[in-house]
Amino acid sequence: MRDYETLYIVRPDMTEEEYTAVVEKFNALIQANGGEVVKTDLWGKRRLAYEIEKLREGYYALVTFKAGPELPQELERNFRISDSIMRYIVTRLPE
Repeated sequence: MRDYETLYIVRPDMTEEEYTAVVEKFNALIQANGGEVVKTDLWGKRRLAYEIEKLREGYYALVTFKAGPELPQELERNFRISDSIMRYIVTRLPE
């Protein structure tokens, strides 16, 4: 199992409960595919560096997890098809 980190931005037009549900959904996806969520850091609503789809804010979430090498690809696929995610990045942490 390798250490990974993902940072994603959720659309700002959601309520706080919907934002939390999206974060829980992706944490459950990590666990369902054999990963282990180490830490979830919710940054809350922040101003974006530049406009994305005419939006200036977004809810940020940073998740550190352990997983096999195939899970990040599956996670990125789910980020791409989700309407609630504006931007995302998955990185492997140095050992």
